[in-house]
Amino acid sequence: MGRRSFNRMLWGGAAVASLSKAGRGSPAASQAGSQLRVDGEWLNKTLQQLSRFGRNDLGGVSRVAYSPEDVQGREYVQGLMKDAGLDTSIDAAGNLVGRRSGGRSGLAPLLTGSHIDTVPEGGNYDGIVGSLAAIEAARTLNKNNLSLDHPLEVIIFANEEGGQAGARALSGRLMPEDLDRLSHSGMTLREGIAVIGGDPRRLDEVRRLPGQVFAYLELHVEQGPVLYSEGIDIGVVEGIVGIHRWMVTVQGFANHAGTTPMDRRQDALLAAARFIDAVQKAVTGVEGRQVGTVGWIEASPGAPNVVPGRVRFTLEMRDLDWDKIDRLFVQLEQTASQIGQQTGTEFTFEEIYNNPPRLTDSKIQQLISQSARDLGLSRQSMPSGAGHDAQSISHIAPVGMIFVPSRDGISHSGREFTSPQDVTNGANLLLHSLMALDRAAL
Repeated sequence: MGRRSFNRMLWGGAAVASLSKAGRGSPAASQAGSQLRVDGEWLNKTLQQLSRFGRNDLGGVSRVAYSPEDVQGREYVQGLMKDAGLDTSIDAAGNLVGRRSGGRSGLAPLLTGSHIDTVPEGGNYDGIVGSLAAIEAARTLNKNNLSLDHPLEVIIFANEEGGQAGARALSGRLMPEDLDRLSHSGMTLREGIAVIGGDPRRLDEVRRLPGQVFAYLELHVEQGPVLYSEGIDIGVVEGIVGIHRWMVTVQGFANHAGTTPMDRRQDALLAAARFIDAVQKAVTGVEGRQVGTVGWIEASPGAPNVVPGRVRFTLEMRDLDWDKIDRLFVQLEQTASQIGQQTGTEFTFEEIYNNPPRLTDSKIQQLISQSARDLGLSRQSMPSGAGHDAQSISHIAPVGMIFVPSRDGISHSGREFTSPQDVTNGANLLLHSLMALDRAAL
């Protein structure tokens, strides 16, 4: 059966089966659970209703963390949590937490969720799909009187787009010096956390230690073109790529553009251009899904009649294989030395950012893949080229991630879109993966 036809079959209203009052482990309960489905109509309706908070003229949403629009959106989502039967609270980092008790005492909670804050002039799907799908999964369990063994916590993380502030606090990685950093709202993190109901003086209370979280599962839109272009329902995320970033300086000699012969120039911009072309060739010259980018450049003195004497630009490379990034960088350093000799310039590299990759748990990957197979959804293993809250939580617990398609791979834009069918498919897979994960031994 083709992807789109199966999507239509899954698309629909409320759960198709009611659970009996039999015990959770009984055949009757197990069979009912396998037939359980989310209410896709409710989910997609709330997705559109949430877009009211921060809607902009570009067709998207500007709901940056700590803004009035963020506060309004969080109030709306907290109401949805309560209606889903969750006990809600706001922790000291400003994370919105909805908790549902488990069937067995003494077990660490199973976490799921994402974020609802956006970049300026962002879209209505990045983070939001995973957040509302997590609430709908809890709502579906509640409607059908089905308890997991583990407590279930739905977490709407604060300020993901500003560096995963809420998730970093949960994993103990939000440092005191971070609190004075400005957010997109213009407030410091310290000020913003207080605005949304947190208490930056008590961040130590938010931290969870390894063993205090059973596992974390996050649904997210892909934000890239692979699933959509290839007609695949689900991406099973292998890990979140590492990011290594350098500031590259090319030192030449500034001189008069009209009187300096071409063969006597030490043109820093010419050298930089040759290097940028070499980045493309090096990164595409080896097998794999690594990416390399020069995203910012500055030439000095920046006059049309002066040979550029100094150029600065960024070099960024991303991949799940950290050793591969190191090998590519060594290759590019050698290339820079050769270009410098040819052009009479000198290259220097300053590391400005280093965030190693975080792999998802292999058992959770298998569990997601099996649940997708049981639901009849096509799937593909893939890396995440963007950062997510799961990246921070992976420091304290096993994590898994589910991707659903993004139309044309567009994200952080008013044109960001994931079809109602794909949203529903992802939520169904999240629900069934949570139920399977609850029974798993990690």
